[in-house]
Amino acid sequence: MAETDIPRNPRQAIGPCLFMIILYALWYNWKDPEIEAASLMGIGFVIITWLVYMGSSYSGEGSKLHGLKPIIGRMPTIKKPDGHVHFRTKMTWTLTILIVYFAMTNVAIYGLGGETIDLFSQYRAILAGASGSLMHLGIGPIVTGSIIMQLFTGAKIINLDLQNPKDKEIYQGTQKVLVIVMIIVESVPQVFGFLEPSPGIVSDVGLTWARMTIITQLAIGSYLVFLMDESVSKWGIGSGISLFIAAGVSQAIFTGTLNWEPAPGSGTEVPSGTLPMILWHIKNSSTYDLGEGGAYEAMLLAPPNPIVALLGTLVVFFIVVYVESSRIELPLAHGKVRGARGRYPIRLIYASNIPVILMAALLANVNMFALLFWSHPGMKTWPIVGHNWRLGAFDTTDGSNPVPTMGLAYYVNRLAGLQDWFLPLVSPEKYGQYMGDHEPWQLLLHILIYMGIMVIGSIIFAKFWIETTNMGPESVAKQIQGSGMQIPGFRRDPRIVEKVLERYIPTVTVFSGAMVGFLAAGADMIGTVGQSSGTGVLLTVGIMIRMYEQIGKEQMMEMHPVLRSFFGEE
Repeated sequence: MAETDIPRNPRQAIGPCLFMIILYALWYNWKDPEIEAASLMGIGFVIITWLVYMGSSYSGEGSKLHGLKPIIGRMPTIKKPDGHVHFRTKMTWTLTILIVYFAMTNVAIYGLGGETIDLFSQYRAILAGASGSLMHLGIGPIVTGSIIMQLFTGAKIINLDLQNPKDKEIYQGTQKVLVIVMIIVESVPQVFGFLEPSPGIVSDVGLTWARMTIITQLAIGSYLVFLMDESVSKWGIGSGISLFIAAGVSQAIFTGTLNWEPAPGSGTEVPSGTLPMILWHIKNSSTYDLGEGGAYEAMLLAPPNPIVALLGTLVVFFIVVYVESSRIELPLAHGKVRGARGRYPIRLIYASNIPVILMAALLANVNMFALLFWSHPGMKTWPIVGHNWRLGAFDTTDGSNPVPTMGLAYYVNRLAGLQDWFLPLVSPEKYGQYMGDHEPWQLLLHILIYMGIMVIGSIIFAKFWIETTNMGPESVAKQIQGSGMQIPGFRRDPRIVEKVLERYIPTVTVFSGAMVGFLAAGADMIGTVGQSSGTGVLLTVGIMIRMYEQIGKEQMMEMHPVLRSFFGEE
């Protein structure tokens, strides 16, 4: 549909656009900014107002988001392959994108000062980013945009039928627009508060343009990540987001286990890696030091990478492998070829690990905005939410690693290992410093709230994910019907297959979300090496299993091309 063919009624857009103008005027009168800052903010408001006009002026059938089609059609994107992509080509694309990802994590942002506060320090492994690099935002904007679209679509705030190809195209295109908006939303407050430019670049171009230089790099890096994710999804194997998470967590586990260097700022010669730390203590400690001197206890419990963290990583690994291998198999038979039988596997973890990724990204955004409202030079002056301990109070004495101490941010913050909860509760006189100023009941409440939010949130996202990715009973029934298969003993009718699937898929979806949420929260509480987080290990193990299975499926389709129609590749 050409832009001139889109029905519009400009009168419908007067109210929303006027609201944006008033919002900018209120901001200008409140902040009284310099000319450069006012101009830059004005450009941002003009772009957002234009988006609001394009959507609100649409007067045709369906969702207002159809009004954004001219913008969606002009956005940079990765072209989908016309036919089947050979396995070797897919592997080449996947490995190339992985190399580019690691390169971007090692490219420092030009003009960034030495002292920075990392808003995502607690969630670095999950968000697949590296502080101070082009991957500083990681996959945060992509996942946040997906969260917003899923919630709005699931709650029927956005009127889109994802079974309709045109609506699905608008859904995916709007998500791209939203990713760009989230890049700006996440980068601007950080640069204008925590990612300060170096004095050298400030003296050359001025403070405002130095900040814009950093914002531009963050925006380019984040959008490249989005295009890389699309490249892997269309030309490679699996998902780019999952690939980046697995790569980052694997690197953290490797260094956390084998790093011979001491931890930064520790002031000791003890290696920070688990295995080198054990060897160092055995070599340099006497019998008295190992026993009464506390060397054994240090090896077992002392952060950053004690033995219990390595054991916790192994426990999470084996639990996830077992759960991922559990499934319900629905018997199938070919409707025309006698003796041709098969099974349709319905996994116990049916929604995969996507709900945990979305939930972790949501909590990371809660942590980010709570910290911004608590200590950002401009945002902490906002009425009601600014510097409000109920939203979240933070201890920023550690500089780059602020820790929530009160409010909502504290109770939804992840528990990173036994020292965060088990040791203070069991022996408060010895490990009470890990509890801070909190009472035991507050720590227990923290455990219950964090566990409950992870489980309930994962269930919600699992249901939304199944509906938005054509994994519901109706879509699966059409897929089985299209492959020529049917359930033995039932008529060859997709409605019959759908009714049978409705006995399993909705229940398994809820159980799947609850299971991955519980496993992620429990794994965080056990602790892992390399500060990779239990959630990160859970995601990585699941991602690698799915990657292995995907590679096997690709090899089968290479050997048996007829299978491509069943898997929807042609």
